[in-house]
Amino acid sequence: MRTTTVRRRLLATTALLPVLALAACGSDPKIASAAGTGGPAATEDVVAALTTSEAAAALLPEEVRKAGTLKFGSSFGTPPSAFHVDQVGKKPAGIDVDFTDAVARVLGLTVRREEAAFETILPALDSGKFDVGTGNFGVTTARLKTIDFVTYIDDGQGFAVKKDNTAIQPVTDLVQLCGLVVGTGAGTTFETTLNNRKNVCTDAGKKPYEVRAFSESGALLAGLQQGRVDIEMSTINGLRHQAAQEASGTRFLGEFHRLDVGFALKKGSALAPALQAAVNQLIKDGTYERILRKWGVAESAIKESQISPPEHV
Repeated sequence: MRTTTVRRRLLATTALLPVLALAACGSDPKIASAAGTGGPAATEDVVAALTTSEAAAALLPEEVRKAGTLKFGSSFGTPPSAFHVDQVGKKPAGIDVDFTDAVARVLGLTVRREEAAFETILPALDSGKFDVGTGNFGVTTARLKTIDFVTYIDDGQGFAVKKDNTAIQPVTDLVQLCGLVVGTGAGTTFETTLNNRKNVCTDAGKKPYEVRAFSESGALLAGLQQGRVDIEMSTINGLRHQAAQEASGTRFLGEFHRLDVGFALKKGSALAPALQAAVNQLIKDGTYERILRKWGVAESAIKESQISPPEHV
């Protein structure tokens, strides 16, 4: 009986891995046709009708305007942020994809998108390999030392457990994690937060929690399902979306810390004012709201785009 149960759980997890894995592509037809909880079909094109805003385009650096393209380094694999709709065609979809395409249209530019591992994108901005980075990058005090951001949504940090785990309650303080194995993404703000705050357990006279970082979100989900990880720390929107998929077998515990999310640029990039103007144009003309509603993340709306705002307290 136990072997059969384990096999069923593994099969359920495997069915979801193509959708959630950082380096894989979504092929589950249910996910491909309806990507947010209650949102419209993922195939809805809310960007195609956009035209160039001359006012926003005028803010572009001359060399970019002449080139007519923007080089984006983008991390894929975690819906609803950015993922592949199908295994073969690898058609990109998600919040980051729609905002990237929308901003480029407003600025009269063509997107040159290159998929890259999450942890490699920010370092590649300074070298000029990419003009802009996307990967649901949260604005943190540490990142602001070397990176500029143009914000477009508000997301942040949250936790999830297996659906049948009722022992772990919503996390409001990291001391609640003491003695647990916490899984998270490699190179993320979650990993940094967890590693920087390990002292909370020893200070409280408790056993420290163990941090296990995964390069692929599919591997993280498998670790949670198989009991190698007690609790998962990731994006609020990502964990909510994951929990809404029956095959994941997970339960979203709630929000821990909100963060602005933005387009990442090398420090001092002259692109920032143009990108900010483009996002604000999308907010003004209603495209912004349509993108959020499409992916079921209306709670992530911001009132206006900012350049490198301070981290949320």
